[in-house]
Amino acid sequence: MTIIDTSIFQAYDIRGVYPKQINENVMENITRAIFTFFKKRLKKTNMTIVLGHDMRLSSPVLHQIACDTLKKCGAQVIDIGLAATPTVYFAVRNDKYDAGIQISASHNPKEYNGIKIVIRNADALIKIGKNTGMNSIVNNVQHSLFSEYTAGGSVIKQENTLEKEIDQAIQAVHSGDVHTLKIVVDPANAMGILPTNELFDRLGATLIKINFDLDGTFPSHQADPLQHKTLRDLQKRVKDTKAHLGIALDGDADRVMFIDERGEIVPATLITTLIAGEILKENPGERILVDIRYIKNVEDMVTKLGGKVGYTKIGHALITEQVNNEHAIFAGESSGHYYFRSMGGCESTVRVILFILRVLSRENKPFSKILEKIQTSVESGESNFILPVNFHASIIINKLKTMYADGVLSELDGVAISYPEWRFSVRTSNTEALLRLNVEGKTNTIVMTKLNDIRKMILEYGSKLRE
Repeated sequence: MTIIDTSIFQAYDIRGVYPKQINENVMENITRAIFTFFKKRLKKTNMTIVLGHDMRLSSPVLHQIACDTLKKCGAQVIDIGLAATPTVYFAVRNDKYDAGIQISASHNPKEYNGIKIVIRNADALIKIGKNTGMNSIVNNVQHSLFSEYTAGGSVIKQENTLEKEIDQAIQAVHSGDVHTLKIVVDPANAMGILPTNELFDRLGATLIKINFDLDGTFPSHQADPLQHKTLRDLQKRVKDTKAHLGIALDGDADRVMFIDERGEIVPATLITTLIAGEILKENPGERILVDIRYIKNVEDMVTKLGGKVGYTKIGHALITEQVNNEHAIFAGESSGHYYFRSMGGCESTVRVILFILRVLSRENKPFSKILEKIQTSVESGESNFILPVNFHASIIINKLKTMYADGVLSELDGVAISYPEWRFSVRTSNTEALLRLNVEGKTNTIVMTKLNDIRKMILEYGSKLRE
């Protein structure tokens, strides 16, 4: 009997170390468990399932096992091969397939691999996580609840998905004449290479490439732009080449971060603010969502343009669900995920890049100056605390609620408390044993003062600040 470590079934996807946790021996049963979940959830047997994979060294063999298993289950497999995660989402929604599976561990180190799962509900996509079906998949694995193999399955190689994705993005977001722009891009030898090459081949802007050879060993650096140390080469290249912009994508290209012409990292919330402004000018009155960590810049832009603003928990599967439930046109997350109703509530880094290039071309100003005009709130950057063993984060959260009881309280995700001049958010991580703190306010002085006050209190409980 094959033993599967159920800790790989996580909040938003399946992820583990290869070959210790995810390997050729367990992949068949995991795939059968996913298919069985699809069959029950969708109430169908003749399903169409998109299957893609990233460039990790273990991905081709895991992809082949998944493909063979789905075929034996009776599915029609739409094999799109090497693909970024948003391309899998696009294929499922655009071509009206039933579900999608992406073999990828996103931004995790090279030792990892994983599986992202999505199903289609009309024009909306549902990412499968702990609140949307992952527990059913785990139950299928634990109790060997698998659909019987049957005849009638097939595999279709679909070659033109990326081209269609880029075509539609360009039609949806008219970037204007960008041929004078010089852009540096670092996809970290990962899947962002494919959509970046396809996009810039169409646009005519000058593309300066860093780490553009697909390599599952990540020879340059981990494909995680939230680790700011991975951005140093990109920042330097932007300054050295006097480029207009730098772009960094994560391992499966569902996150994107930007560097301005000075080599400074642009907070993701300012990108959300900028795009929200662009969208609302063309679609007045629409709803924009922003995660609870930082809200003021987006809130001020949306209010100014007469839109509606909503607030989300942290986590890409949760935000996709909320975009669809609230029929929001766009959402941004501080981690560099951006969500579009037109993508079924999922990410499209290509559309984000097109919006930014459009603004740069139209305004004909340095990116930093464009952002200065829309920034109304200063953000601290996230502080992450390692808590003592067996210490309950609720002790710190309750203390903060008492200390700042005169503020406006939100418990949407952890605790956020707001005052007229500043606010903060404290929450436990969904993916790591960490407590996360974010502060924003009218001035840098206010932000740093309040940040230091709250940090000091958290450290008094024996916590350690993770660098």
